[in-house]
Amino acid sequence: MNDVLAIILAGGKGERLSPLTIHRAKPAVPFGGKYRIIDFTLSNCINSNIRKMAVITQYKSLSLDRHLALGWEHLFSAELGEFVINVPPQQRVDERWYAGTADAVYQNIYLIEKEAPPYLLILSGDHIYKMDYSDMYAFHKDTGATGTIAAIEVDRKHASAFGVIEVDSQWRIVGFEEKPADPKTIPGTPDQCLVSMGVYLFNTEMMIEELKIDAARSSSHDFGKNIIPEMMKTGRLFAYNFRDENKKEAKYWRDVGTIDSYWEANMDLVSVDPLLNLYDREWPIRTRQYQNPPAKFVFAQEYEGGRLGIALDSIVCDGCIISGGRVQNSVLSPNVRINSWATVEESILMENVEIGRHARIRRAIIDKDVYIPTGTVIGYDSEEDRKRFHVSPDGIVVIPKFVKSSLQE
Repeated sequence: MNDVLAIILAGGKGERLSPLTIHRAKPAVPFGGKYRIIDFTLSNCINSNIRKMAVITQYKSLSLDRHLALGWEHLFSAELGEFVINVPPQQRVDERWYAGTADAVYQNIYLIEKEAPPYLLILSGDHIYKMDYSDMYAFHKDTGATGTIAAIEVDRKHASAFGVIEVDSQWRIVGFEEKPADPKTIPGTPDQCLVSMGVYLFNTEMMIEELKIDAARSSSHDFGKNIIPEMMKTGRLFAYNFRDENKKEAKYWRDVGTIDSYWEANMDLVSVDPLLNLYDREWPIRTRQYQNPPAKFVFAQEYEGGRLGIALDSIVCDGCIISGGRVQNSVLSPNVRINSWATVEESILMENVEIGRHARIRRAIIDKDVYIPTGTVIGYDSEEDRKRFHVSPDGIVVIPKFVKSSLQE
């Protein structure tokens, strides 16, 4: 895998995940209590023995930059030619923002040519999955492909949100449509489609030529809309059937691109047998580690009217204090405090959130550093919640940063 340079596209606005992306890029959004979304892609690279990574950023990248610097850079040895670097827009090619995924790579051709890797692995920084890229690399070389796309089967009713792939018996790509209204299904399986995961492996010299050609024409400068259809004409573009390192019966790959899908993916983690296994020591998910004390649960006054500090079917991270409150089916990030007689159900609480006494919180996402005053009720009256907060189509209440004054009104 020393022949591979991983380029991680992490510059998207993540508008559908607003208001969680008001102050941060989507890959920097917390997930599962202690992780950021980008940690899954970065961990896949490390676990696949890829030690050269360039993270291409663009919008609201400060939180992501800090996370990379404090949580990831120490894992690499510069003396051995290893690195993970943050690459903001350089404007070497033109004085503009990136126009598309292909343009983001094209504008960094200088970096690629300087490093001169035989292969480029193009990844998204905002998907959650476990994958050994070395298996895809072996498939790419065995088939003699110039480009390989990782593919996964999804239900036809959801396929129109992705790039849909058609393959022959050798997994050569013979058809590709980006977000089709009427997606084509897998032969013999009328309810399933084969879709692109946004994981691409290319021969570097060929990809540089394709990017230069695309840059010179009028297009969306996007891999799915432009580069892939053009490369398909060569007959050397293949699909790799995703092999899941999650070791579950169903393959796990999520684009948590909306508030509802984000909430559902987090709620899965607190189930008895979650679809995503975070406790697999053979495929660890790494992140920035903080020096926090252990979680603590205090007050055991189980009589009527007493205080009981308890958490059931929940993830409770380090530094949390459950001080006479009740938490159920929830994800608590580091340094959360639940005060006496408060209840939290089916919610995601990010770092440094504090829930005041007698507050009741249900089906909510509370962003970092928010204080919920005593007696506040959230998630029980959707009409009242909509007057002050963002409420998703499925009724999830999102409380962003810097809302203390509105909560106290």
